[in-house]
Amino acid sequence: MRQQGGIALAINGMADHVHLFAKLRQDKALSDMIRDFKAHSSGWMHKVFPDLQDFTWQNGYGAFTVSASQAGSVKRYIEQQQLKHRKQTFKDEMSNFLRANGIEFDERYLWS
Repeated sequence: MRQQGGIALAINGMADHVHLFAKLRQDKALSDMIRDFKAHSSGWMHKVFPDLQDFTWQNGYGAFTVSASQAGSVKRYIEQQQLKHRKQTFKDEMSNFLRANGIEFDERYLWS
């Protein structure tokens, strides 16, 4: 992230997903930033945790913009992932989020 000029504001994850809240450069394509983040973090994981040599990222990703007025709420949401997912799975949460915001999706492709 830093190599591309981005600033990580909050990072937290579960066994099956990671949330990254960041300010990104306007002159860089999101897909390039995500590709580079995945590549660098995979290399780091394999170097620091040699027993996780099978670690790989999924092909896709989800990305959403956030207004400055909601930055604190998003940061708290990310910091509290472990508590949130005791009540609702990530898959259910994401599907409900997409529906609530009128974003069309096909379940067959969402989790592959």
